[in-house]
Amino acid sequence: MAVGRLIEGKSLPLENGDRLSRSEFERRYAAMPHIKKAELIEGVVYMASPVRFESHGEPHSLVIAWLGCYRAATPKVRLADNATVRLDTDNEPQPDALLRLDETVGGQSRISDDGYIEGAPELIAEVAASSASYDLGEKLKVYRRNQVREYIVWEFYENKLTWFRWIDGEYVALQPDESGIIRSEVFPGLWLAVPALLAVDFAQVLAVAQDGLQAPEHAEFMARLSGANHP
Repeated sequence: MAVGRLIEGKSLPLENGDRLSRSEFERRYAAMPHIKKAELIEGVVYMASPVRFESHGEPHSLVIAWLGCYRAATPKVRLADNATVRLDTDNEPQPDALLRLDETVGGQSRISDDGYIEGAPELIAEVAASSASYDLGEKLKVYRRNQVREYIVWEFYENKLTWFRWIDGEYVALQPDESGIIRSEVFPGLWLAVPALLAVDFAQVLAVAQDGLQAPEHAEFMARLSGANHP
């Protein structure tokens, strides 16, 4: 990306609350490599606060590890951590985690020539601590409008996880079964033991994730992906 516009030999800084076009946001972001996370939501710049270990760093790592198990066992499913996503002209978020189907098997996003995701990934996950209202407010509306098929929000301080499914233009919360497990409808075999995750019992999270990978619906999904890849 090109370096931002210059004033007296210096590029304009990227600042929280700036109202920018997506192209100007990218120029300023690229010119400030020390900034590790900034997002454009409805044309407004949001810059992350320093990350605390217990309320974000560790929960974030658990979500990535859980999704990584699924990605490792499922060809043509791609996983990203904090990757920039060009959703539309006013929105360029940097989700904590995402899963996307490769475009060769019908995924609704693509990788641009300059290496960024364009379009909506099938699943996005956010760890919300102090940003709970942000992730469940404007960002939720943006993801819904752009048809992110499933959206997971882990509200750490509230000890709550909500898994939304896009249905006919609205987000509907998926409900856990009697064992506390939520099963993805977009990625068959992606199972989450919600009480275990909230309790940071990662051994149980992984055990249930492995159960999902052994389920018939995961084998059927892999067969469909294989068929899509080899017509």
